[in-house]
Amino acid sequence: MSTIEPHSAARSAALSSNQRCYDSLVTAQSALCRPASDAELADPLGTLDPIGWLEGSVRGKRLLCLAAGGGRQSALYATAGAEVTVVDISPAMLELDRQVARRRKLSIRIVQASMDQLTPLANASFEIVVHPVSTCYLPDIGPVFREVSRVLVPGGIYVSQHKSPINLQASHGRNLRSHYEILHPCYRDGPIPAAAESSSATKRLRELGAIEYLHRLEQILGGICRNGMVIEDFIEPFHADPEAPANSFGDRARFVPPYLRIKARKRAPLGSHAAGESVRRLVTPHDPAPPDVPEVGPGGNVSAPTRILLPD
Repeated sequence: MSTIEPHSAARSAALSSNQRCYDSLVTAQSALCRPASDAELADPLGTLDPIGWLEGSVRGKRLLCLAAGGGRQSALYATAGAEVTVVDISPAMLELDRQVARRRKLSIRIVQASMDQLTPLANASFEIVVHPVSTCYLPDIGPVFREVSRVLVPGGIYVSQHKSPINLQASHGRNLRSHYEILHPCYRDGPIPAAAESSSATKRLRELGAIEYLHRLEQILGGICRNGMVIEDFIEPFHADPEAPANSFGDRARFVPPYLRIKARKRAPLGSHAAGESVRRLVTPHDPAPPDVPEVGPGGNVSAPTRILLPD
């Protein structure tokens, strides 16, 4: 578990550097700062949620776009009918949201804050939190998940995407033996060094001037679970391209999955109506019967199967 305090010098340095980084990306008109297009706005949920984790509709839902400035996600969810709040640390990124909202005549609440300190937001004020890749920009992500859990209602959905640990460990280009290499240890407290080499993949993998931290699966998945949420689904978005040239983003993704995408739900207090609904949502009448699981006794002896019973 990380020993870095939430208000440490490392956190302050990361916040300051990464805010400047994203402000400069806006000035440079980076692809990361591209507002939603007309084609995307014509099918907002199809664009953002093709696998249906948001259950078909966000209309009327209170939805937080966390660390998601730039005029894309906020506009798409607002067009889909959600009551949208967007939070980001970069004022330049939030200005893009403000411009898009004005131009598209969308109602979007805009808040400048760090994702690990959402003090402007009330407890249990959102039914959905969507969180694109950004946890890599903080040294300690435990406070992020605590804040997400705090602002979610019981039963609320949390969809997040993260840079996979191995993505930040691996080289951006092939070596002389045509291999991608593991350059950085998994267990570390300090930031990942800037890329020593530059390849065509580098601009997709790292933002120039950003301070990034590697977070292990136990910190990401475990951090979500330890803060009152249950993981319902997990994917590694597919970016591999067998036809891509060596050292490109698509070529590297054949060997190093760049991202993790997670769907979680905030647990309701035991005995509440919402808790019962959560169980029924996870175990439907169409699910197979609960499995018989053998009990393993001392010495590895297997006893008769025990039926797992789930509450109605």
